[in-house]
Amino acid sequence: MAYDPNNIFARMVRGEIPCVKVFEDAETLAFMDIMPQSDGHTLVIPKVAGENLFETAPESVAAAIRTTQRVARAVQRAFSAPGVVVTQFNGQTAGQTVFHLHFHVIPVYTAGAWRPHARDKADPLVLEAHAARIRAALGG
Repeated sequence: MAYDPNNIFARMVRGEIPCVKVFEDAETLAFMDIMPQSDGHTLVIPKVAGENLFETAPESVAAAIRTTQRVARAVQRAFSAPGVVVTQFNGQTAGQTVFHLHFHVIPVYTAGAWRPHARDKADPLVLEAHAARIRAALGG
């Protein structure tokens, strides 16, 4: 599959469609998942085009991992989550639904208890409140 430069995440990077931002730097963007698996579910993407882990430049993957680690720490602090799951899917068969490399940061409050992937949309006001908590935990 060829990378689609008009996928939803690429459009977010270009500012063509909104997202509830948590963190942004020159190389990465972190934002709230609109169909969260738990309260605080955040996505981290590299800004450079890449369909999956195999098709993305190693430098961009490294930048995304650095941001994922930083965001995961903030999510854990912001929500007092005893655990955090970090997932990343490669290909439709593996469960990838947006074909731009991304990492899911999912706080876990009870072992094995989180909602299914890509099911129910969250209230935008709730997402913004969650993002504010994470931004505060990030220090800004």
